[in-house]
Amino acid sequence: MKASSTQKFATRPHRFVQIQGIAEHQSIIIPRHSSERREYLPVGLLDAKTIVADSALAIYDAPLWSIAITASRLHLVWIATVCGKIKTDFRYSNTLGWNTFPVPTLTEKNKADLTRCAENILLAREAHFPATIADLYDPKKMPADLRHAHEQNDEVLERIYIGRRFKNDTERLEKLFDMYTKMTATPNSTSKSKQEAS
Repeated sequence: MKASSTQKFATRPHRFVQIQGIAEHQSIIIPRHSSERREYLPVGLLDAKTIVADSALAIYDAPLWSIAITASRLHLVWIATVCGKIKTDFRYSNTLGWNTFPVPTLTEKNKADLTRCAENILLAREAHFPATIADLYDPKKMPADLRHAHEQNDEVLERIYIGRRFKNDTERLEKLFDMYTKMTATPNSTSKSKQEAS
């Protein structure tokens, strides 16, 4: 490394140097790679002391309802379309996946409902401890209560978008790209609710 700021850390090689962010309260973790077989991204919640490795991305100190958004079918369909792949598996990108994802302005009730959905997903996972994420999100092995928590999450989130469940993934993408087009039509236009979660 040529940078003097990097060279000086050679005296302490046991220390992490390039830490991209530090949470004060909590981090929402999103795996950089996830199996194409999964119906949902297995996002998680970590305490502030945990350092997130480069195998994952983190949203630092974001509200809990951000889990409801990133763990939704709606978000998976979006990232499957706009993000890259590694072989055929999903490859998450914060700039292409999260920062471009259209989110309508959320009311306080919307946020409360989505927070409850996120909590239900996390509690359903915890009920199956010590099962791994790989076990829990294998489509053939996914526990019924976890699947139900995700389906309820989709129900709540999609009703915020269009007042009902989407018929299929095509309709999901049509709505998202329509929102994205409007969101990017004017300079510096972003969703208020999304700014709060970034």
